Amino acid sequence: MKGAVDLQGLPPADMPEVAFWGRSNVGKSSLINALTNRRQLARASGEPGRTRELNFFNLGGEIRLVDLPGYGFAKAPKKTAQVWTRLTEAFLKGRPNLKRVYLLVDARHGLKQTDTVMMDGLDEAAVSYQIVLTKADKLKTAEQDRITATTLGQLAKRPAAYPEIIATSSTKKTGLDDLRDAIAAFTTEFSG
Repeated sequence: MKGAVDLQGLPPADMPEVAFWGRSNVGKSSLINALTNRRQLARASGEPGRTRELNFFNLGGEIRLVDLPGYGFAKAPKKTAQVWTRLTEAFLKGRPNLKRVYLLVDARHGLKQTDTVMMDGLDEAAVSYQIVLTKADKLKTAEQDRITATTLGQLAKRPAAYPEIIATSSTKKTGLDDLRDAIAAFTTEFSG
């Protein structure tokens, strides 16, 4: 739909939105492409920090998906990264139609310190978020279950965290229906 590099460039807050956020190279673009069955809707890159604006995708006129710039390491000048970080923070704190942030976490590594810092900010701003484990196909079932249980334990006392984790794989297409269902629930909530 559009990319926004400042708050004035945001589309009107006239339909529900869900945002995808996570560390650089966690697989946001790949997951968005798999979720929407489009190969190049979101540009995936092996280079950290490729997404440098807020990218809005209109999903059937029912809901917008927002691809946020990743946090953590990025191959970009520090001042450039600071600009998109401030824009992301302002968007998250001030968007009245933002229904949920899907915080993407690489299943192989679990929550990192940078994820915890971002969760602190979401909790403080009372922005609802849910953990989505990416690259879950890289783990054996027992290891995936352990990471899921550990992560749920880390969310237990977080006021804005939704207490359910969705494990996904963009390559194996697993967990996508669960994520689609979670997102679709916000379309009926908004209109009903």
